[in-house]
Amino acid sequence: MSYAEVNGVNLYFETHGTGRPLILLHGGLGSGEMFGASLAAFAEGHQVILPDLQGHGRTADVDRPVDYALMADDIAALIDHLGLDRPDVVGFSLGGGVGLQLAIRHPEKVGKLVAASAGIRRDAFFPDLLEQQAQVNAAAAAFMKDTPMYELYARVAPRPEDFPRLLDKIGETMRRDFDHTEQVRGLRVPTLIMGADADMVPPSHFVEIFALLDGGRRDGGWMGDGRPKGGHALAILPGTTHYNIIDSPLFATTALAFLDQKA
Repeated sequence: MSYAEVNGVNLYFETHGTGRPLILLHGGLGSGEMFGASLAAFAEGHQVILPDLQGHGRTADVDRPVDYALMADDIAALIDHLGLDRPDVVGFSLGGGVGLQLAIRHPEKVGKLVAASAGIRRDAFFPDLLEQQAQVNAAAAAFMKDTPMYELYARVAPRPEDFPRLLDKIGETMRRDFDHTEQVRGLRVPTLIMGADADMVPPSHFVEIFALLDGGRRDGGWMGDGRPKGGHALAILPGTTHYNIIDSPLFATTALAFLDQKA
């Protein structure tokens, strides 16, 4: 368990296992503990670096928005701080969005990327979910006191009283319109787009992202020569939702099959 001072953020991270470096990026209102069900599988053959993103877990918040690009820059700085050579990255939800921005903004620092349950357009999310996200703000803190997310935050955060502030920032991020289509279209890091079959966006959105990466446009061929030119891949995990996909045994198995596949 360590801290790294990066971009004005005292970033908490843990290291597990040995082998090729692999960074796991957790979802919103969570921490690295979210990967508890799959951590052992990832650490069996990799050196896993498990950071808590800005304002989450054991990393205290700072005076800036909860912004995907800024947090991606934090992870790029952590890679430099630790002297890692193009580690692979697995990100879930918020962490998936951060992972995509990391690969877009700092492609020279990333080996392969798994972006799980991360939509790239706000209007791809189901309308009723957007309505729920519009209600996330500091006032909702009182109603979340009995949730696992608050329990985790209260147990490990340096300043548990910051929870309402974090909700305000997360809510502001959720309400902000975004469309990363063109950025993703130019992605150079080999990327596995992963989603649940009952996620926050329809499975067709993950197929749309895969298509931006030259996927699903032709027969792959007997020798795989028709697969996407950039080494990208797609996986929809059966019987999962946004809320339990990282607890599924398929999550680590699928991610590792992609990451460990020889070019």
